Amino acid sequence: LHGSAYYCRKMLEAFEREGADRLFLLGDLLYHGPRNDLPREYAPKEVIPLLNGKKEKLLCVRGNRDADVAQMGMEFPGRADNAVKNLPPLAPGDVLLHGHTHVPAWTEFGQGNLYLNPGSVSIPKENSPHSYMTLEGNTMQWKELESSAVFHELTL
Repeated sequence: LHGSAYYCRKMLEAFEREGADRLFLLGDLLYHGPRNDLPREYAPKEVIPLLNGKKEKLLCVRGNRDADVAQMGMEFPGRADNAVKNLPPLAPGDVLLHGHTHVPAWTEFGQGNLYLNPGSVSIPKENSPHSYMTLEGNTMQWKELESSAVFHELTL
């Protein structure tokens, strides 16, 4: 999200449209960082209450732009520290969700494991669209944020 109230609202609209049970946020919720341009409607103070409104449905990991002070005002935990440098234990066939690069990815590794990166809802890179991923049953889909058009689909 990188602090974009505009894209936070768009993401929450997509979440509702999908009828999803959970929303996984893969870091960098409030701040844009020195190498990124400000995203549309950069307003971290507006993002906090938008996310707090979904607190019971959120699962979050800490991004490189998520400082401890950013947790103030959030009514949900957003500081889990698992990262590529400190992978959680993976069993054969597990899926690793990853953010950070802002570039969508579908890559197999290890013992039938899958690395998935949904890209970014607010600051996509390498000419990728504003996007997200869904998991329904055993089907993963990578989708465009505003239209929910499917770019890629994979059956696990």
